[in-house]
Amino acid sequence: MTVADGPKQLTSTETAIPGLTLWDLPVHGDSRGWFKENWQREKMTALGLPDFGPVQNNISFNATVGTTRGIHAEPWDKWVSVATGRIFGAWVDLREGPTFGAVVTAEIDPSRAVFVPRGVGNAFQTLEEGTAYSYLVNAHWSPDAEYALLNLADETVAVPWPIPLDQAEVSDKDKGHPRLDAITPVRQRRTVIIGSKGQLGRALEAELAHDHVLDLVDREELDISSPTLATDYPWHEVNVILNAAAYTAVDVAETPEGRADAWAANASAPAALARIAAEHRITLVHVSSDYVFDGSSTMPYTEGEPFAPLGVYGQSKAAGDIAVAGAPKHYIVRTSWVIGDGKNFVRTMAGLAGRGVAPSVVDDQVGRLTFTADLARGIRHLVETAAPYGTYNLTGSGEPASWATVASEVYDLVAAGSVPGVTAVDGIAGSSVTPVSTVEYFASATVPVAPRPANSVLDMAKIEATGFIARDWRDSLQAYLLAE
Repeated sequence: MTVADGPKQLTSTETAIPGLTLWDLPVHGDSRGWFKENWQREKMTALGLPDFGPVQNNISFNATVGTTRGIHAEPWDKWVSVATGRIFGAWVDLREGPTFGAVVTAEIDPSRAVFVPRGVGNAFQTLEEGTAYSYLVNAHWSPDAEYALLNLADETVAVPWPIPLDQAEVSDKDKGHPRLDAITPVRQRRTVIIGSKGQLGRALEAELAHDHVLDLVDREELDISSPTLATDYPWHEVNVILNAAAYTAVDVAETPEGRADAWAANASAPAALARIAAEHRITLVHVSSDYVFDGSSTMPYTEGEPFAPLGVYGQSKAAGDIAVAGAPKHYIVRTSWVIGDGKNFVRTMAGLAGRGVAPSVVDDQVGRLTFTADLARGIRHLVETAAPYGTYNLTGSGEPASWATVASEVYDLVAAGSVPGVTAVDGIAGSSVTPVSTVEYFASATVPVAPRPANSVLDMAKIEATGFIARDWRDSLQAYLLAE
């Protein structure tokens, strides 16, 4: 290596293997020798290197030219760079998917490094005597670690070794590895949808199924309140957790039994997931609620407003938010007035309109509807664009309205014949809805009633700054009823 022409610029180059990147490193030298920043988290993550959280640094010294090691696909990510000498590197994608068996080769000297993602087989052949290279890994070595191992001489892979293997220094163990056609591909890291059978879970599946490797889990498959949650699932295979599970019985949460269930699902379980996400470097997406606020503000709530929950449900959700914020890679998606498939307010109003009922509906609670399809689309946007981690408000857009106004909109759509399967009754229209106060609506209640925030309007400037624009809730409402 020479630095006579000046150091390189720090740059990253994509390869034919997804996630495998080659890096040029600035090396500064003079008559005394040279210096380089071998790994610099802030600069490199800014250029696209995953923030892979290395926990161990290893050094391999090779005395002779032709020393050849590999091809090993380990269950961790690696950052490999040379301290002295030169190596020929060969990488083979051993992960399941369309690039299984793809090969990339390159020469590595002190001014070049490579990031090798989990499941990509790597091998190195020394080109100079006294070559030493180091590698950072993001999991501690364990004798129980599972490797995918490929024969160095497999002609179907056909690595163009500069020094023929019969002239190279190769261990007997590396000579005996299986050929490509005998290897079980390494499983891709999964996106796990927790609460997959709920209305948001189903919407997330529909949004992501075509181009994400999904694991769908619900209470039958995984109890997220279990004290053994950390060992109940292969979390090391997970890239993203989408937590769509929640306790949402707002009024029942005010009872002793409901209070315990709400805190278990909305606070304790997210805290456990946050610990798991931190340990395994998983991105955790958690869905929050407008109920963490008391609704007394006259302005839309921003993400940074202090919590002031009125009831048990809101208190448990606020506690869950605090816990999830402790995970290094997290998105807290705060939403309101969620409508999906299954029983909900919109379907109830459409059914009443079809039967000619003139309901009384609350008019002193104001917000925007959020349809699960739009919520799932926004969550996908945050994850796939690698938006900065943190809390984001995400609801439908458009002019806020009261529940009574929403009901009137539904009645007008039924009257206009815009709801398949629901026949309009003569005289039924938006004017059939009678606005009442919350106090009037619940005046005759014989069971506990949770306090509701009067203002549920959330400011969406933060998520809009990432490039996501939510649909107007009225447009989504019309599309939702048309698809019924």
